[in-house]
Amino acid sequence: MRTDVRQVADGTYLVHGSNTNWVILSEGDAVTLIDTGYPGDRAHLLASLAEVGSSPEAVTAVLVTHAHTDHLGNAEHLRGTYGTPIYLHEAEVPHARREFLHQVNVGTVLRNGWRPGVLPWAIHAIRSGGTAHVPVASPEPFPSAGPLDLPGRPVPVHTPGHTDGHCAFHLPDAGVVIAGDALVSGHPTSRIKGPQLLPDMFHRERARAVASLDVLEDLEADLLLPGHGPAHRGAVREAALQARERAL
Repeated sequence: MRTDVRQVADGTYLVHGSNTNWVILSEGDAVTLIDTGYPGDRAHLLASLAEVGSSPEAVTAVLVTHAHTDHLGNAEHLRGTYGTPIYLHEAEVPHARREFLHQVNVGTVLRNGWRPGVLPWAIHAIRSGGTAHVPVASPEPFPSAGPLDLPGRPVPVHTPGHTDGHCAFHLPDAGVVIAGDALVSGHPTSRIKGPQLLPDMFHRERARAVASLDVLEDLEADLLLPGHGPAHRGAVREAALQARERAL
């Protein structure tokens, strides 16, 4: 698979991994990396950094929307090899350490195996390392409130429900929301396209995931970069409203 890197705004790149996206925010020679794909996406992750003229050594920090394996998969490699700090919401830090794992389990997947797309997705996830044990040895909570002093100046926005400490990231000056799995635009297990919540089996607390759409509705932005699916252009407020309507 060729690494699919798309510049979507100045210094902002959406990368489509095997089934999960990550985002690179570039500022001069330094970058912020948001999410890291499956463990099996490592070669594509490193290639994406090279494609934007960067390198793993230039990653100032990794921000993780949430500690599911398809988003956390290469965080410890970067931390252990290059000393890159790994930041998450404080409620997600123990999840990243794997003190617990709030992620869809094999039994739930099998019970949903009759649904279109679920078994092919599950096979791909297993082959990509989706069941691997990938704890981060020393994850850290965000060092400050408000804009982080990192390339892109991302603002963490707590959007719980998918996991307890799930965070989106807002780039107010660029009009961008990096939504992780709080709001997506597609998924191999979904038959619809466009703004939506992931299928119910993926959420820790679906009601909280729906409620977090209220938070996203309040963000001024016209470009949504989801954890799954293509970039969505148009008011993020309208995208969140559409996802809510589809969730009812």
